[in-house]
Amino acid sequence: MTEPGDATAHLAETRAAYDTVAVDYADLLRDELAARPVDRAVLGLFAELVHAGGGGPVGDLGCGPGRITAHLAGLGVEAFGVDLSPGMVAVARRSHPQLRFDVGSMTALELPDGSLAGAVAWYSVIHTPPAQLPAVYAEVVRVLRPGAPLLVAFQAGDDDPVHHRQGYGHDISLHGWRLDPDRVEEQLTTAGCGVRTRVLREPEPPHEKSRQAYLLAVRA
Repeated sequence: MTEPGDATAHLAETRAAYDTVAVDYADLLRDELAARPVDRAVLGLFAELVHAGGGGPVGDLGCGPGRITAHLAGLGVEAFGVDLSPGMVAVARRSHPQLRFDVGSMTALELPDGSLAGAVAWYSVIHTPPAQLPAVYAEVVRVLRPGAPLLVAFQAGDDDPVHHRQGYGHDISLHGWRLDPDRVEEQLTTAGCGVRTRVLREPEPPHEKSRQAYLLAVRA
């Protein structure tokens, strides 16, 4: 998978930050889903939609250390992972050697049009400047087959910017945004993916500072 020639600074910043924290990030979040029943329920619904559509390859786009990829595989989904960070992909491959993980960018997926039975963007759009998100959603929708589900998870806000200077025990520089669920829904609809289910849950202390949003959409 490749990036476009005019890849912007946020891609390099995001890659560098997650390369730095990859091992500690994976250790800290390894068992997080066990304490997140809403997250598991949303992922379970997504998996059911994939199965109902006949199954097929599903991309966990921005997969990090592969924990969501592995969870989906445990639900019988033919899941593979893609991540911008080679460090994260290395951790994912060590942790889940039975699954496929590729280094790549959501801005330019080396996948044929309509080739996926579903896609998950689990907190992987939050480091893209909001003005650039429509192009990212259009690229993801491009690789979905008609009727395939897309699950997008993110921290909810009003496109509020956050600059992280510390993360998982390391000094980093990483920008992120808390996204407006209404605006994300509009952008997904414009890209050709209609939102069918919206879930908002309250933050769970001590780590979460904002509401968490989950939009489950289907390619028209």
